[in-house]
Amino acid sequence: MAVASDLVLSRGLIITKNPSISFKSHVSVTPILSKGCQTVKPKYCNLRTKAQAAEVQVLIDQENKHGLSLGFDAVSEGELREKGFLGLRKTKMVCTIGPACCSMEDLEKLAMGGMNVARLNMCHNTREWHLDVIRKIKQLNHEKLFCVSVMIDTEGSQIHVVDHGEPNSVKVEEDSIWLFTAIKFEGSRPFTVKANYAGFSEGIEVGDELVIDGGMASFEVIEKVGNDLRCKCTDPGVFLPRAKLSFRRNGILVERNHGLPTLSKKDWDDIEFGIAEGVDFIAMSFVCDADSVRHLKKYVSGKSSRSIKVLAKIENLESLQKFEEIVEASDGIMVARGDLGVDIPLEQIPTVQEIIIHVCRQLNKPVIVASQLLESMVEYPTPTRAEVADVSEAVRQYADALMLSGESAIGPFGQKAVSVLQMASSRMELWSREENRQSALCGQRQLGESLHDRIAEQICNCAVDMGGYLLLFLSIPDHLNSALLDFIYASKLANNLGVDAIFVYTKHGHMASLLSRNRPNPPIFAFTNDDSTRMALNLQWGVIPVLVNLSDDMETNIAKTIDLIKMKGMVKYGDAVLVVLDLTPAHVTSTAFQSIQVKTIV
Repeated sequence: MAVASDLVLSRGLIITKNPSISFKSHVSVTPILSKGCQTVKPKYCNLRTKAQAAEVQVLIDQENKHGLSLGFDAVSEGELREKGFLGLRKTKMVCTIGPACCSMEDLEKLAMGGMNVARLNMCHNTREWHLDVIRKIKQLNHEKLFCVSVMIDTEGSQIHVVDHGEPNSVKVEEDSIWLFTAIKFEGSRPFTVKANYAGFSEGIEVGDELVIDGGMASFEVIEKVGNDLRCKCTDPGVFLPRAKLSFRRNGILVERNHGLPTLSKKDWDDIEFGIAEGVDFIAMSFVCDADSVRHLKKYVSGKSSRSIKVLAKIENLESLQKFEEIVEASDGIMVARGDLGVDIPLEQIPTVQEIIIHVCRQLNKPVIVASQLLESMVEYPTPTRAEVADVSEAVRQYADALMLSGESAIGPFGQKAVSVLQMASSRMELWSREENRQSALCGQRQLGESLHDRIAEQICNCAVDMGGYLLLFLSIPDHLNSALLDFIYASKLANNLGVDAIFVYTKHGHMASLLSRNRPNPPIFAFTNDDSTRMALNLQWGVIPVLVNLSDDMETNIAKTIDLIKMKGMVKYGDAVLVVLDLTPAHVTSTAFQSIQVKTIV
């Protein structure tokens, strides 16, 4: 069968290998041979050349021998076969690992349920426990073909509970009297809570309110004995391990400067441990300024040969006041709503969340919405309807990821909580996609009927729309302009043409993140030969990272990966993909390395 010329777009221009080809062939697409919706057996006649067929067959044989699957993780491949491209979930899921889900069996169930990132809170458990969990996750990735990234979350310099007398949670009854002290002693004592910081009571007065974890329980300070506080419970609730202490006076947060560093000595020891064990993300707690983030990033890059991303947690008043510069300095943001709700009025949390998500998207930084998404599932198997609505709102706001904390770490229904996140996210994404489609129908009427004519029409529409961005680009460095133009062009073209997927070939994931920033309707498959890039992209909205061996010949890379996916029955007749190249060639003679192509399955 004859193969039509590829549609190649670069820097907003239409390029073909043969300048004598007519305009009609400029907007044609490359058919990729397939047999309807069925899995295609690897027959040489369906491939472009015998040499390429032999190469692909060798790869397939190697995959079959070692149980590999083209670098796809098992969950994405299974969902793709079952639901097709547009059925893939785009909002990522972060699960906190704790005593309730640290076994190999439980971790595998979380991964199968869609966990993209496993979070280890360094406030809890021993170094040996964390090491065991990290190695179990890496073993599952290797043996079961999952793609689960590992995040460590530093403790940060804060005033918190060291011990409250129970291994897990303890219930606090109304009017019960408790002693809060920084005195160290062996074991535990009834109704006695040990704080981690000797100066925790400095500046606190009788009558002040002591609040546990932003409102899990509240006390009135009834007596101050030296540095100790004797308190009466006024609002009963639950004391969790390592709970945060804060104080209010007349309903207003008591602000105090303890002179504590952003990262304690323990934090630096935990960071060294994370680097040594090859974690993918470090979440920095209680960030107060951008300099501390930049310092940690510089330290990590000097210590590790692989790329470890540093995320800043927005969880106190100081970080909120400087959050734009913190976002610029970091590799991503976590909105820790529980702790943030201690420092600002509760009614401001929804607005602050939406503003932070918007700023992160504008600055192209992934953002995680965390804390109390499905809090009732710490104790009950079914969430409240209000919690599901909260999850759906975060998805509607296009957060990159949602995070479970106690729901997975200590609750008995962690796997069900993951399932709720998966279902709620998928449903809201479908609704948003349909809403976007209806909005698009209200615009210009589509004139073209054939695929060739539709492509030509969208090229013109995108070119005109891109003119509106030119003033913006005047203030952006020249070396960024071309990539941003490609990104806007590709994202808009993907939505307007209604392609089924976007394939990005990338080394460092930059173009994949730019495409994700625009939240296109089709999923983004990022093919990379760098494992740290693959793991980092696990946090990007709508991106499915795939580990592959890439050569300098990009046309061969494209043909090889599409043929392998086709042979495994992961595409069907009529699927169309937008191919974006984001690789620098090693040789001047290499084929196109930054361009956009449209391909369809026939």
